[in-house]
Amino acid sequence: MPPRLLLALCTLVACALAAVVGVALAARESGSRTPSEEEYVTGWAGSQRPPGIPPQDFVLRDQDGERASPADHRGGPVVVTFLYSTCEDTCPGQAQAIRGALDDLGRDVPVLAVSVDPANDTPRRARRFLVEQSMTGRMRFLLGERGELARVWKGFGIAPQTSDLEHSAYVVLLDGQGRQRIGFPADKLTSEGLVHDLRKLGA
Repeated sequence: MPPRLLLALCTLVACALAAVVGVALAARESGSRTPSEEEYVTGWAGSQRPPGIPPQDFVLRDQDGERASPADHRGGPVVVTFLYSTCEDTCPGQAQAIRGALDDLGRDVPVLAVSVDPANDTPRRARRFLVEQSMTGRMRFLLGERGELARVWKGFGIAPQTSDLEHSAYVVLLDGQGRQRIGFPADKLTSEGLVHDLRKLGA
Protein backbone atom coordinates (compact mmCIF):
# COMPACT_ATOMS: atom_id res chain seq x y z
CA MET A 1 0.00 0.00 0.00
CA PRO A 2 1.44 3.43 -0.93
CA PRO A 3 2.64 5.42 2.12
CA ARG A 4 0.32 8.34 1.35
CA LEU A 5 -2.75 6.05 1.25
CA LEU A 6 -1.65 4.30 4.45
CA LEU A 7 -1.28 7.63 6.24
CA ALA A 8 -4.77 8.72 5.14
CA LEU A 9 -6.27 5.43 6.34
CA CYS A 10 -4.58 5.73 9.75
CA THR A 11 -5.85 9.30 10.10
CA LEU A 12 -9.41 8.18 9.29
CA VAL A 13 -9.26 5.38 11.88
CA ALA A 14 -7.91 7.75 14.54
CA CYS A 15 -10.72 10.24 13.91
CA ALA A 16 -13.33 7.51 14.17
CA LEU A 17 -11.88 6.29 17.47
CA ALA A 18 -11.84 9.83 18.84
CA ALA A 19 -15.51 10.25 17.92
CA VAL A 20 -16.46 7.01 19.68
CA VAL A 21 -14.55 8.03 22.81
CA GLY A 22 -16.21 11.45 22.75
CA VAL A 23 -19.70 9.95 22.56
CA ALA A 24 -18.89 7.54 25.40
CA LEU A 25 -17.61 10.34 27.63
CA ALA A 26 -20.66 12.47 26.88
CA ALA A 27 -22.96 9.60 27.77
CA ARG A 28 -21.10 9.08 31.05
CA GLU A 29 -21.38 12.75 31.95
CA SER A 30 -25.13 12.72 31.26
CA GLY A 31 -25.78 9.74 33.49
CA SER A 32 -25.07 7.05 30.86
CA ARG A 33 -28.43 7.79 29.29
CA THR A 34 -28.85 9.05 25.75
CA PRO A 35 -31.92 11.31 25.38
CA SER A 36 -34.63 9.91 23.15
CA GLU A 37 -35.55 11.54 19.84
CA GLU A 38 -38.70 12.96 21.44
CA GLU A 39 -36.66 14.61 24.20
CA TYR A 40 -34.56 16.37 21.58
CA VAL A 41 -37.70 17.58 19.82
CA THR A 42 -39.99 18.52 22.73
CA GLY A 43 -37.77 18.71 25.79
CA TRP A 44 -39.97 16.11 27.54
CA ALA A 45 -39.09 12.49 28.24
CA GLY A 46 -42.74 11.41 28.18
CA SER A 47 -45.45 12.07 25.62
CA GLN A 48 -47.35 15.35 25.81
CA ARG A 49 -51.07 14.90 26.36
CA PRO A 50 -53.49 16.75 24.07
CA PRO A 51 -54.06 20.33 25.25
CA GLY A 52 -57.45 21.32 26.56
CA ILE A 53 -58.20 18.25 28.69
CA PRO A 54 -59.98 19.68 31.74
CA PRO A 55 -58.70 18.80 35.24
CA GLN A 56 -60.15 15.54 36.55
CA ASP A 57 -61.21 16.59 40.04
CA PHE A 58 -62.40 13.22 41.30
CA VAL A 59 -62.72 12.30 44.97
CA LEU A 60 -61.99 8.74 46.13
CA ARG A 61 -60.95 6.96 49.33
CA ASP A 62 -57.47 5.57 49.81
CA GLN A 63 -56.32 2.30 51.38
CA ASP A 64 -56.92 3.76 54.87
CA GLY A 65 -60.35 5.17 54.08
CA GLU A 66 -59.09 8.74 53.84
CA ARG A 67 -60.48 11.16 51.24
CA ALA A 68 -58.14 11.83 48.31
CA SER A 69 -58.36 14.12 45.28
CA PRO A 70 -55.90 15.69 42.83
CA ALA A 71 -57.50 19.04 43.66
CA ASP A 72 -55.93 18.81 47.12
CA HIS A 73 -52.50 19.30 45.55
CA ARG A 74 -52.90 22.34 43.32
CA GLY A 75 -49.73 24.38 42.86
CA GLY A 76 -47.38 21.49 42.13
CA PRO A 77 -47.17 18.36 39.99
CA VAL A 78 -49.04 15.18 40.87
CA VAL A 79 -48.26 11.66 39.69
CA VAL A 80 -51.33 9.60 38.77
CA THR A 81 -51.02 5.93 37.90
CA PHE A 82 -53.39 2.99 37.43
CA LEU A 83 -52.72 -0.28 39.26
CA TYR A 84 -54.30 -3.34 40.79
CA SER A 85 -53.16 -4.89 44.01
CA THR A 86 -52.68 -8.50 42.86
CA CYS A 87 -50.61 -7.59 39.79
CA GLU A 88 -47.21 -9.31 39.72
CA ASP A 89 -45.40 -7.65 36.82
CA THR A 90 -46.43 -4.36 35.24
CA CYS A 91 -47.82 -2.68 38.36
CA PRO A 92 -44.83 -3.39 40.62
CA GLY A 93 -42.59 -2.15 37.80
CA GLN A 94 -44.51 1.12 37.62
CA ALA A 95 -44.39 1.52 41.40
CA GLN A 96 -40.63 0.95 41.46
CA ALA A 97 -40.02 3.43 38.63
CA ILE A 98 -41.99 6.04 40.58
CA ARG A 99 -40.12 5.20 43.77
CA GLY A 100 -36.79 5.61 41.97
CA ALA A 101 -37.87 8.97 40.58
CA LEU A 102 -38.85 10.23 44.04
CA ASP A 103 -35.52 9.05 45.42
CA ASP A 104 -33.63 10.83 42.63
CA LEU A 105 -35.74 13.96 43.04
CA GLY A 106 -34.74 14.12 46.70
CA ARG A 107 -38.26 14.75 47.97
CA ASP A 108 -41.71 13.28 47.56
CA VAL A 109 -44.49 14.61 45.36
CA PRO A 110 -48.10 13.41 45.63
CA VAL A 111 -48.64 10.01 44.00
CA LEU A 112 -52.18 8.71 43.45
CA ALA A 113 -52.62 5.11 42.26
CA VAL A 114 -56.14 4.50 40.99
CA SER A 115 -57.52 0.96 41.16
CA VAL A 116 -58.33 -0.72 37.84
CA ASP A 117 -59.72 -3.88 39.46
CA PRO A 118 -62.37 -2.79 41.97
CA ALA A 119 -63.78 -6.29 42.41
CA ASN A 120 -60.50 -7.55 43.87
CA ASP A 121 -58.75 -4.44 45.20
CA THR A 122 -59.56 -4.33 48.91
CA PRO A 123 -58.05 -1.93 51.46
CA ARG A 124 -56.05 -4.81 52.94
CA ARG A 125 -54.63 -5.85 49.58
CA ALA A 126 -53.87 -2.24 48.68
CA ARG A 127 -51.94 -1.76 51.93
CA ARG A 128 -50.03 -4.98 51.33
CA PHE A 129 -49.09 -3.83 47.81
CA LEU A 130 -47.74 -0.55 49.18
CA VAL A 131 -45.73 -2.37 51.84
CA GLU A 132 -44.28 -4.81 49.31
CA GLN A 133 -43.24 -1.93 47.04
CA SER A 134 -41.83 0.14 49.94
CA MET A 135 -44.28 2.90 49.00
CA THR A 136 -46.26 3.22 52.23
CA GLY A 137 -46.56 6.92 52.98
CA ARG A 138 -45.34 7.83 49.48
CA MET A 139 -48.22 6.55 47.34
CA ARG A 140 -51.95 6.49 48.06
CA PHE A 141 -53.89 3.58 46.56
CA LEU A 142 -57.35 4.88 45.62
CA LEU A 143 -60.30 2.49 45.77
CA GLY A 144 -64.00 2.68 44.99
CA GLU A 145 -67.02 1.16 43.34
CA ARG A 146 -66.77 0.36 39.66
CA GLY A 147 -69.12 3.18 38.68
CA GLU A 148 -67.12 5.93 40.37
CA LEU A 149 -63.80 4.52 39.20
CA ALA A 150 -65.12 4.24 35.63
CA ARG A 151 -65.53 8.02 35.50
CA VAL A 152 -61.87 8.43 36.42
CA TRP A 153 -60.75 5.82 33.87
CA LYS A 154 -62.72 7.59 31.15
CA GLY A 155 -61.20 10.97 32.02
CA PHE A 156 -57.69 9.56 31.62
CA GLY A 157 -58.38 7.22 28.69
CA ILE A 158 -57.74 4.06 30.74
CA ALA A 159 -59.11 0.57 30.07
CA PRO A 160 -59.56 -1.37 33.35
CA GLN A 161 -58.32 -4.84 34.14
CA THR A 162 -60.57 -7.70 33.02
CA SER A 163 -60.22 -11.47 32.79
CA ASP A 164 -59.57 -11.09 29.05
CA LEU A 165 -57.76 -7.77 28.81
CA GLU A 166 -54.74 -6.26 30.53
CA HIS A 167 -55.42 -2.76 31.79
CA SER A 168 -53.92 0.40 30.31
CA ALA A 169 -50.62 0.73 32.15
CA TYR A 170 -49.93 4.47 32.25
CA VAL A 171 -48.33 7.04 34.49
CA VAL A 172 -49.70 10.54 33.99
CA LEU A 173 -48.20 13.78 35.31
CA LEU A 174 -50.54 16.61 36.27
CA ASP A 175 -49.27 20.17 36.37
CA GLY A 176 -49.93 22.71 39.12
CA GLN A 177 -53.37 23.49 37.67
CA GLY A 178 -54.38 19.83 37.66
CA ARG A 179 -54.12 19.45 33.88
CA GLN A 180 -52.86 16.25 32.29
CA ARG A 181 -49.52 17.21 30.77
CA ILE A 182 -47.31 14.16 30.27
CA GLY A 183 -48.02 10.44 29.86
CA PHE A 184 -45.71 7.46 30.14
CA PRO A 185 -46.85 4.03 28.91
CA ALA A 186 -45.33 1.28 31.04
CA ASP A 187 -42.90 0.19 28.32
CA LYS A 188 -41.47 3.72 28.08
CA LEU A 189 -41.43 4.51 31.80
CA THR A 190 -38.06 5.07 33.50
CA SER A 191 -37.15 6.74 36.76
CA GLU A 192 -34.80 9.04 34.85
CA GLY A 193 -37.46 10.19 32.41
CA LEU A 194 -40.01 10.63 35.17
CA VAL A 195 -37.79 12.75 37.40
CA HIS A 196 -36.71 14.81 34.36
CA ASP A 197 -40.31 15.73 33.57
CA LEU A 198 -41.28 16.27 37.20
CA ARG A 199 -38.51 18.84 37.46
CA LYS A 200 -39.73 20.56 34.29
CA LEU A 201 -43.17 20.78 35.90
CA GLY A 202 -41.68 22.50 38.93
CA ALA A 203 -41.11 19.65 41.39
